[in-house]
Amino acid sequence: MKGRKSALAGQPYAARREALYGPLRAEGLFTWDMMYGQEYALADLYGLGRSLLQEMRTAAEALGRIYARTVRVVQQGEPALWRELGLPEATYGAIRLCIDESIATLIGRFDFAVTPSGVKMLEFNSDTPTGIVEAFHVNGRICAAYGAEDPNRGCSRQLTEAFGRLLQAYREQGYAAERVVFSALDWHEEDAGTTRYLLRQSGIAGASFAALADLRLMDERLWAPAEASGECGPLRPVDVWYRLHALEKLAEDRDADGFPTGEEALRLTAERRVAIINPPSGFVAQTKALQALIWNLHEAGEFYTPEEHEAIGRYMLPTYLEPRFASAGIPYVAKPIFGREGSDVTIYGADGLAAERSAEDEYADQPMVYQQYVQLPEIETETLAGRFRGSLLWGCFLIGGAPSAVIARVGGKITGNLSYYMPAALI
Repeated sequence: MKGRKSALAGQPYAARREALYGPLRAEGLFTWDMMYGQEYALADLYGLGRSLLQEMRTAAEALGRIYARTVRVVQQGEPALWRELGLPEATYGAIRLCIDESIATLIGRFDFAVTPSGVKMLEFNSDTPTGIVEAFHVNGRICAAYGAEDPNRGCSRQLTEAFGRLLQAYREQGYAAERVVFSALDWHEEDAGTTRYLLRQSGIAGASFAALADLRLMDERLWAPAEASGECGPLRPVDVWYRLHALEKLAEDRDADGFPTGEEALRLTAERRVAIINPPSGFVAQTKALQALIWNLHEAGEFYTPEEHEAIGRYMLPTYLEPRFASAGIPYVAKPIFGREGSDVTIYGADGLAAERSAEDEYADQPMVYQQYVQLPEIETETLAGRFRGSLLWGCFLIGGAPSAVIARVGGKITGNLSYYMPAALI
């Protein structure tokens, strides 16, 4: 390992990068190290302190319990509450389903800012998080190439164990759980690659991949092509459906004839004709309006235990459904309740004026939440385009309720879709 580390260190950046990511591309394990013609995965290695790793995992575990408890109460609520949280009406039947009260989701990722006051949660990606292959597989390969210690070593086993536990929970509730299908947009390299990785890592015998476009709804069931037969081949009914497709998008899906396929799939979910992963509770946790609800209950001193209030105050940021910060002269961020990858996020200064806006406007029609702004730390790294100074954002996965792998991203003050993935090693 040490000899290989010296060989890599002596190479120009482009050659070093190809030595790292070329084999991963060739193996088909990680083919999106370049995205949209731009560098995505970096060849540098960021040093992560053990105390920070432990702090992120401690925060993720505590917040995971808070989310699980809050989501369970929301699931027992009424449509008026669900509307206030921005949940689409088409999901109302499904979100009542509780599969495991102890967890909000199977695979989630908390995004953290490292501040002088400790780590602060920015959001919880609990429905369709990505960055999974990077954190659970690629990071270890890059660390091994440098002879460094992978902070995520052994975490991939948590995925296998969590899938097994959730399938068992479905079976105990009377679901059939024999025919399992993993699906994503097959033309989307990252989504399809992430889904196929999870399929392999799940350890589920007989599970298969199917493109979202190849799924069918008929005879009160969801159907997928048998094995790799494609859309014209024989179909088989689906008992359990892992989908890297956000539920708020599924709620709006229609076929070429205008038939509401998404609503129909959600109805079948609500009627327990198909089990979904992440479970419906993961979608309830996804809305950023839930952060505002948690903070509101915390400020009022209600619902949570003293230990939970302490964790909320330590790890969460003041978040509201209205812009309360402007009149107080406090910088804040406005972001859509179901926004992803920094789209439609705006940072406002203490003067109430917009200081930074996202270039994307994919979620401009959504309600917003308003969160106190904290500045991300800046680091400098080498890239194919030269030296780059950017803001560092950490993610910590929560797998089956347990803290797990971490991932670093480097980009602008608003972490967007084209921010860099930065491998990390323990120091």
